[in-house]
Amino acid sequence: MTNPAPLETRGPASAALLEALEDAPETNPTQPAAFLAAVEKAVNETKDILVDEDLQLVLTILYGLHYGEVGDWEPRWEWQPDVIQARLGIEAVFEAALRERIPAPDLPRPEAEAVAKELFRLTAEDSGPSLSRYLARDATNAQAVEFIIHKSIYTLKEADPHSWAIPRLRGRSKAALVEIQADEYGGGRPDHVHATIFAGTMRGMALSDRYGFYLNHVPAVTLAAFNMMSMFGLNRRLRGAIVGHLAAFEMTSSIPNRFYGNGFRRLGYDEKVTWYFDEHVEADAVHEQIAGRDLAGSLAEDEPELLPDIIFGAQACLYLDGLTGTHMLTAWDEGGSSLRRPVEPIDPAHTL
Repeated sequence: MTNPAPLETRGPASAALLEALEDAPETNPTQPAAFLAAVEKAVNETKDILVDEDLQLVLTILYGLHYGEVGDWEPRWEWQPDVIQARLGIEAVFEAALRERIPAPDLPRPEAEAVAKELFRLTAEDSGPSLSRYLARDATNAQAVEFIIHKSIYTLKEADPHSWAIPRLRGRSKAALVEIQADEYGGGRPDHVHATIFAGTMRGMALSDRYGFYLNHVPAVTLAAFNMMSMFGLNRRLRGAIVGHLAAFEMTSSIPNRFYGNGFRRLGYDEKVTWYFDEHVEADAVHEQIAGRDLAGSLAEDEPELLPDIIFGAQACLYLDGLTGTHMLTAWDEGGSSLRRPVEPIDPAHTL
C-alpha cells in the first residue's frame, strides 16, 4: 500500500498545530503559543464540539502524540506545556458537552451484582440505530468498505485506550481489566492480537492497514468516539468512566459482531475478512460478564465515589456509538457517502 496523504487541516487550530509539529518544540518558541491561542479561540467559538472537525482533529493528533503512529513528529512534543494546556482546554469543553447531553440516571447500590444489573439494563435498553443489522442484510460493498474505514480509527488501536486504566486501578478491578486486555492482545500470540486480526480484515478488502491512512476520510463524529475513550483513559480522575465505557463496549459487542460477520459473508468475503468479527462473538460474550461484575462492579464496591462516573462512561459509550451509527445510516439512506471523502468502491471478486 502507498503511504498516507499528509494530514489535511480542518480549521485554524489544526492548521496551527500541524505547522508547529513540523519542527522540534524549541525550534520556533512562538509556534506552540500560537497554537494554544488558536485552540482557545476555536474552543470559545465552537457550536458543537462533538462534530467540530477542527477541534476533534486536534484532539486526535494530540492523543496520537501519546499513542504513536499518527505522525512522525519529534517525541518531545508529547509533553510540551502549551500542547498539554491546549488539550486540557479542549477536554474540559468536550467532557462538559457529554455530561450535559447524558442525563444522570438513578444510581444502583455500589455492589457488584447491582452495578452489573444496571449496566446490562442500560445496554439492553439502548435504542441506538442497528448498524449491525443493516450491514447484515442491506449494505452494499461500498458501504461495508466505509464501515471498515470508520471502524479502523479505533480498532487498529483496539484495547489501547482502556489499557491506560491498568495502573490507575488496584486489586479486583485491576485483575479483571488485565484478564480482558490479555485476550484483546492475543493471550501471548502476536497473530491473535485483535488489532492485528482487524488489520487482516482491511487487507482482505484491499484497504491499507497502516494506522492513520484514512484519517483525512473520516468525519469528526468518528474521531470523537475514539477521542472520548482516550480522554477517559488518560485522565486518572476519569478512571471510573473508562471502566464503564469498557463494560458497555463489551456488553454491546457479541451479537452485533455476529451480524457483521454474516454481512461480510453475504457480500462474498471469506474468513480473512470475517475472522475479526467471528472472534468477538465468543470472546465478548465472556468479556461482558467479567467487565460488568468483576471490573465495574468491584470498582464500585472498592471506590463507591466512582459509581456515577462508571455509569456515565457506559452511557457515553452508547451515546457516541449511536451518533456515529446514525451518521452512517443517514448518509447511506440519502444515497451518499458517510465519509468526508469517499474511497472508490471495491468489488469483492477482485480483492479476495
